[in-house]
Amino acid sequence: MPWILLVVAALMELVWATALKQSEGFTRFWPTVIGVPVCLLSVVVLTVALRDLPVGTAYAVWVGLGSLGVAVTGIVALGESASAPRVLCLALILVGVIGLKAVEG
Repeated sequence: MPWILLVVAALMELVWATALKQSEGFTRFWPTVIGVPVCLLSVVVLTVALRDLPVGTAYAVWVGLGSLGVAVTGIVALGESASAPRVLCLALILVGVIGLKAVEG
C-alpha cells in the first residue's frame, strides 16, 4: 500500500506542477485553485507513505516520477523538446525509480 500511495502522490505532483505552470505566476485563477491544493495533498499522501518507506527512497521516487511525468506532459502537451539526450535522461530517471523499488521491495 505505501508504494501505491507514493505513486498517487507522484501523479498529483504532475497535476500541480502543470497547473502552476498554467497559472502564469498565480495570475490565472483556475490553474492556481487546482495547483495549490493538489500540491498540499501530494505532500500529505507522501507523508502517509513515509510511515512505511525509507525517506530517501520515498522522496527520490516521488520526485523522480513527478519530474518524469511533468517532463513527458511538457513534451506531449506543451510542445517542449523531445531531443534524444533529453529522452535518454528521462529514461534513466525511470530506471533509477525501478531500481529503488527493486532494492526496497
